[in-house]
Amino acid sequence: MSLIIQKYGGSSVADAGRIRSVARRIAATKDEGNQVVVVVSAMGNTTDELINLAYQVDDQPSAREIDVLLSTGEIVSSTLLAMALKAMGYKAISLSGAQAGIKTDAAHRRARILGVDPKRVVEELERGNIVIVAGFQGVTEEMDITTLGRGGSDTTAVALAASLGAEACQIYTDVKGIYTADPHLVPEAHRLAEIGYEEMLELATHGVKVTHPRAVELGELFSIPIQVASSFSDNPGTLIH
Repeated sequence: MSLIIQKYGGSSVADAGRIRSVARRIAATKDEGNQVVVVVSAMGNTTDELINLAYQVDDQPSAREIDVLLSTGEIVSSTLLAMALKAMGYKAISLSGAQAGIKTDAAHRRARILGVDPKRVVEELERGNIVIVAGFQGVTEEMDITTLGRGGSDTTAVALAASLGAEACQIYTDVKGIYTADPHLVPEAHRLAEIGYEEMLELATHGVKVTHPRAVELGELFSIPIQVASSFSDNPGTLIH
């Protein structure tokens, strides 16, 4: 039995139909005999909408309160995904970043993961659950909620993969992998079947937004293979290793 970490971005869980589609993909992975931990982002443009709301009620909102507010976006998508899986007859449970043991520093809105205590996640896996973790968030030693900045759900997924000793970390998004250039701007760009950590880190640092630089750094540090693929097709994507 393999342990697989999957991460789904906001566009992959943008509405109820897409959430059910993601649930079917997760169920197929479970049916192959794997244990599955899933990290999810907030639905669609939820994060931007919450930030706009905050600035409508306070033109200088505190970073702490912003973090508590933004963390709710991932809670919504993780709970809905767990419900979709249960409706299909699978055992599933949603966990917040804090419940999943994601420990961070206190740099609100750009916190760094200091460590992961995966005890609760392991317990739920042993009970036969598919574990759905709210990405992009963690908790300080003082139990204050923090967020990890843009792309933080990727970092959550790779950190969980490292702490759990997962076989692989699969990042599902709305693109079919890593391309030699932006295919929307360069029609002749082609998808790479594989790429090294260093090359990917250089691309990510220079603005390629498919995966977050910190996630790539963690993958290299703990030798976690990262598969980047589309949640809307069966294309194999790109393997970062």
